[in-house]
Formats: sequence, structure tokens, C-alpha cells
Amino acid sequence: MTTTNSKQRTIAKEVILKGVGLHTGKDVTMKFVPAPVNHGYAFKRMDLKGQPIVEADANYVINTQRGTNLEKNNVKIQTSEHVLAALVGMEIDNVLIELDASEPPIMDGSSKYFVEAIDIVGVKEQGDDRREYVVKEIISYKDPTTGSEITVIPADSYQVTTMVDFGTKVLGTQNATLENLSDFKTEIADARTFSFLHELEMLLENGLIKGGDLNNAIVYVDKEISESTMRRLEKAFDKKKLTVKPNGILDNLTLHQPNEAARHKLLDVIGDLALAGTRIRGKVIANKPGHLVNTQFAKKLSKIIKDEKRNKVPKFDMSKLPLMDVNQIMDMLPHRPPFLFIDKIIELSETHVVGMKNVTMNEPFFVGHFPGAPVMPGVLQIEAMAQTGGILVLSTVPDPENYLTLFMKIDNVKFRRNVVPGDTLIFHCSLISPIRRGICHMQAYAYANDKLVTEAELMAQIVKRT
Repeated sequence: MTTTNSKQRTIAKEVILKGVGLHTGKDVTMKFVPAPVNHGYAFKRMDLKGQPIVEADANYVINTQRGTNLEKNNVKIQTSEHVLAALVGMEIDNVLIELDASEPPIMDGSSKYFVEAIDIVGVKEQGDDRREYVVKEIISYKDPTTGSEITVIPADSYQVTTMVDFGTKVLGTQNATLENLSDFKTEIADARTFSFLHELEMLLENGLIKGGDLNNAIVYVDKEISESTMRRLEKAFDKKKLTVKPNGILDNLTLHQPNEAARHKLLDVIGDLALAGTRIRGKVIANKPGHLVNTQFAKKLSKIIKDEKRNKVPKFDMSKLPLMDVNQIMDMLPHRPPFLFIDKIIELSETHVVGMKNVTMNEPFFVGHFPGAPVMPGVLQIEAMAQTGGILVLSTVPDPENYLTLFMKIDNVKFRRNVVPGDTLIFHCSLISPIRRGICHMQAYAYANDKLVTEAELMAQIVKRT
């Protein structure tokens, strides 16, 4: 991971789009909402109790049947790829996507209308630098069943090439390339989703295309079509008369480009790889891409990025005066020695905090943990990270001395190395989601001797003293 000279971006104001879901056929209202720095992309189900949020994360992919479908805690988001492609293509880093159904509106089967909506409201630069994953070596994933393969290689910018071979007379081999994200709006955004006739018949039989019509999906006729099948399709799409055009397309659609199918596959790749969670600096080469191979590659890339981020120790200038010394920390936190486990605050922003503790032999817990082999208890390392995070959440209220910070949940804790007397612990806590109603959800890391020693996901709440 590295930061760039450019700033993170969100949309300038809210914008609403309405339509129907392709596979659910349900009316849906979707709202793009500006989001704070480091928020990324997330979907919010406004129609469900508690309005749960599902982050755009490859680990939440549950299936890729005719689209990329996410699920978190039994909350589903269907067909996420076209919306995410539009956000990446417009170089937006942080957006909350509010939905009153499980699936975004299909519109015309492309990202065109989402891009136009963002264009109308404009974008806004944010305070923090943009972060991206710089590809330093070749990374590949191959589907052993289909032979589909995606590779990313080092490059100076995010580039994507797709190569497809559909093996039919009406639609054979096609390629498409995007060399610069600034060209997404004009070259890729209007490429519509498509289907072959034999697939369409299967989708209709299984009720998977309830919101489809011939204006939001190109249908390639790859087989002889009987009169009875034509009548059935006319009924399904509420058309008086359907015909097969000379270029093998059903009804009267005109292709935007001869290789529109390959361009749409490229659009899907961009949308699916957004699930890796980080902007990419590298060239993606996708051979016979599809949602399954796309999301498997996104999952692999996400793991590589997280592992690299986890193991990369942040560098801090310890000679600089701290933002807060121990007395200033005690002005904000209710903790006191011997249960105060941070000595300094080095960095503090709206989304992250960095604290420090010098571990000395005269710590009371070393008396019994362990005689002759002193090791700092892991639970106290977690407590120290929580106290550091407490500074972040208490900095959001005008009178922090009147509040307490209380644990709500601890997840995914890993203790990697012992912490012993003489170590200097650095705690780095960053928000996973925005602070709401005094609840803070953080990813926390502890480092010593240029190594990661502890990590955890923490959730805490500030409550007013009674």
C-alpha cells in the first residue's frame, strides 16, 4: 500500500436514481450519499430493520449467478458490479449506496446512468491522500474448470484488458482495453449487459430475469428460434413483435460499438475488482472473464493487500514532540496508573490515531506474569489499543472528561509475538466505519521492534458519566 499525491474523493452531494432490479423485477430507489475519508464503498439496506450495511468486500460474495451477489449477516445485495464499476470509473473513493431493495436498478444494463448522475452532482476532494495498491510482481488466478484467467502486472496506472471468446458464429472473439480511467465515461460506461438466447430461455424458466427487457440487455441469437419460442419471448418482454436483426441481435437495439460485449466484460471486471477494497496501480489482463473468476481474483488480491498492509510497519519520527503527552491523555481518558497503558499520542485525525507505550520492567503485571520470564499479557495489549482508540472517539465530543469508553465487542484477535520489558509499543487504530451514536468500530494493530505483535477488531462506545 502507498499513498499518492492526489486526494481521496467523494460525491459533492446526494443523488437519487430509480428503476427496477434485473433479476428481482422489484422497483428500487438508490441514493448515492457522500462518505468520509477511508470509508470506501458500502451498501445500506434502507428497507430492513436497523438499516444494515454491507461493505463492498470480496469476502461477502455468496454467488455469481448472472451477477455478483453479496451477503453479510443474512443481508443480501444483488448485482453490485455495474454500480461499483461506475464509482471506480469516475475515480470516487468513498460513497454510501442506499437501497430500498436488495438490487440496484438495472437502468439500461450498463453504468451509463450512474456515471451521468455522478457527473450532475459533481465530486469533492477530501482531506486525506488517496491510497492504492502498487503491483510489484505478477499475480494470477486461473479457474481450473473454465480455463478463465486473470493476471495483474506492474504498470504506472490502473489499466484493464479483456479477451473473450464466446465460441459462437454470432459472437466470437473480441478484445477491449482501457488504458486510463479518465476514458471510462466515454469508452466503457455505456456498454450494456448481454445474454445468448439459450441462456435467456434458461433464465426465464428459473425466474432470474424478472426486470429485464430488450432495452437493458442485448440478446444474441445463437440458435434457431422457433415460432413458439418467439411468441413466448414477446409475452415475457411485453413486445408485440420481435425480430432477429442481420447482426444476430434480438429486436431493434443498435450496438454502441462492434465490441460492446467485450467492453461490458471489461466493465464487469472493474466492478468486481472494486471488491478488493483498494485502488489498484497495475495492468489487469482478463482472459475469458466472468463474475466467478473476477471475484475469486478480487478475493486473492484482497488477502495479499491485507497481509502486506498488516506486515508493513508504519514509520514515525519519535524525536518529534507528541500531539499529546501523558498528562493531556489523562485529561481526556478516565484511566489512571497502573491501568493507563499509553504514554503519548503521535498522530490523530478524523479516521485514525497512533499511540505509544514504553514497556518497562517496573510494570506491576510483570511481578506475576511471569517470574523470571516477563511477558506483557495479551489482554493488556488489547486494553492499550482500546485506550488509544478511545482518544479517537472521545476527540469527537466537546467535553471528553464527562464520558467513559466501554468495550462492546472484540473480534479477530491475533497475538503474533511476545512483548517484553524494553519494548516500545506503537498502536495504530483506524475506523472501519464512521462513528455513529458514539459507537466506534476500529481495526487496531500493535507493533514493536519493527514487527507486528498484535492485531484486533475492536468495537467500543462512549457513554456519559452518571
